[in-house]
Amino acid sequence: MTIPSEMKALLLVGDGYTKTPSGSALEAMEPYLQPGGIAVPTPGPSQVLIKVSLASINPSDVAFIKGQYAQPRAKGQPAGFEGVGTVVASGDEPYPKNLIGKRVAFTTGVTNWGSWAEYAVAEAAVCIPLLGTVRDEDGAAMIVNPLTAIAMLDIVKTEGERAFIMTAGASQLSKLIIGLAKEAGFRPVVTVRRDEQIAPLKELGAAHVLNEKAADFKTVLRQVMKAEQPRIFLDAVTGPLASAIFDVMPKRARWIIYGRLDPEATVIRQPGQLIFQHKHIEGFWLSEWMRQSRERRGAAILEAQQRFSDGRWSTDVTAIVPLAEAMARVPVELAKPNGKVFIQP
Repeated sequence: MTIPSEMKALLLVGDGYTKTPSGSALEAMEPYLQPGGIAVPTPGPSQVLIKVSLASINPSDVAFIKGQYAQPRAKGQPAGFEGVGTVVASGDEPYPKNLIGKRVAFTTGVTNWGSWAEYAVAEAAVCIPLLGTVRDEDGAAMIVNPLTAIAMLDIVKTEGERAFIMTAGASQLSKLIIGLAKEAGFRPVVTVRRDEQIAPLKELGAAHVLNEKAADFKTVLRQVMKAEQPRIFLDAVTGPLASAIFDVMPKRARWIIYGRLDPEATVIRQPGQLIFQHKHIEGFWLSEWMRQSRERRGAAILEAQQRFSDGRWSTDVTAIVPLAEAMARVPVELAKPNGKVFIQP
């Protein structure tokens, strides 16, 4: 195919990091992005150029464009960490060349050529050639959530306890973990913010679904902690909610933080628990797991594709937004609960 010299993209307005954090909600696109044209990039020796079919929007994307992620922004470059598309050009190394013509799931990492554009650049090593039975909607969300779900359930299995607890229970990631846990005989305890989310999550396999906004939340939380004794806490929220949960967890509890949806201060209510109850606080970053767990990564990638292919997993879609409509529509669609929003170049 003929590759054009210029492409349309959503370009970063800011540079580096923000000095004024503003939470995890995307109130509008204009302060952070602008639509524009930019030259189609040339991939480096170990990279590929991908014609993007569909790009996902993750909480990490929102944090990044607002300057609140661990990676600095590069002003004027396309945003977007994850997507699906066809490799149309590559660098000179053998493996990138081998991917030309293949449909792949990809993450852009630190290339500064994001997926919210007609073309993106990714390291060939992090591209996943997809089975024909995997939908684009699942392929565009193949890496961040599915591989995190498998990695996190591995942590639960290693701990040996049947029950574990998660915040952001209605998120796509939590739903994937709940499905895995049910198959393996584990008992997820999850928190949500709406009563209407309780029944669907119980049907998926959650043992307990607690509404953090309910008047009796703290009482019910203590009862469930006493009955289930979960020692793994998978937390995307932090803030007062996570502090309250960790405080009532049993001895040897592990609080594993992988996101910060709540910008409020996170208080350790009883620091002595870290000493006398052997509680631990740690972080999880998928990029690090993928670097350190190469053997497990291959099996996890195959497992994720098989699950999407046979229907055990399916990405809930809130909206697929054309690139030309993204500035106006994305914040509105992201504010809707329970599903994933995609951008289609």
